[in-house]
Amino acid sequence: MKTIGILGGMSWESSALYYQLINEGIRDSAGGLHSAKIIMASVDFAEISALQRSGHWDRAGRILADEAHRLERAGADFIILCTNTMHKVAPAIEAAITIPFLHLGDVAAEAVLAQGLRTVGLMGTAFTMEQPFQRERIESHGLTVIVPDAEQRAIIHSVIYEELVLGIETETSRAQYRSIMADLQHRGAEGIILGCTEIELLVGPSDSALPLFPTTRLHASAAVREALR
Repeated sequence: MKTIGILGGMSWESSALYYQLINEGIRDSAGGLHSAKIIMASVDFAEISALQRSGHWDRAGRILADEAHRLERAGADFIILCTNTMHKVAPAIEAAITIPFLHLGDVAAEAVLAQGLRTVGLMGTAFTMEQPFQRERIESHGLTVIVPDAEQRAIIHSVIYEELVLGIETETSRAQYRSIMADLQHRGAEGIILGCTEIELLVGPSDSALPLFPTTRLHASAAVREALR
């Protein structure tokens, strides 16, 4: 079994879900008492969040690149980054390591294509929805990506940072997310990529008439397959 290098802490709730899903996947695939071989680096989200807000992405990239390099030196065979937003600095991470980096955007796109879909909505932090790093990675696979409008993006982002990362889930926010997903369907989306782990804590398949693509679960499953390959 390969050793998975997990770069997490953004937020710790997200990383905890990754850890759980990966170990459940190894157990279900390998059977018995098998669990995942994991090395984790968990950063202080407050520091990373402050760099996001101030636009100091290069500094944030250096922090994560250094942590990824440490994971490689510690014995990781490949690395996953447990956050959609910070895939903005994926090139810096990839440049710092010689082992494979399992890019979340590629995993999500492959899942969409496997269902024969071509147009998807993308929900995530404002950074993920408004900046091109994840959208263009997904579109490079031949897909069309639709994002919510400005008002909807503000709602999604505020719920993530003011509620979900703090472990708060409300029916009001769930209803808002349902409405946004319905609007994406009206605009032509055939499925919706849940491009933030925290979103998966609030809504699921019963909240949308469209197929949902929860990137955390897809990413964790891909990590399990890679670990057992």
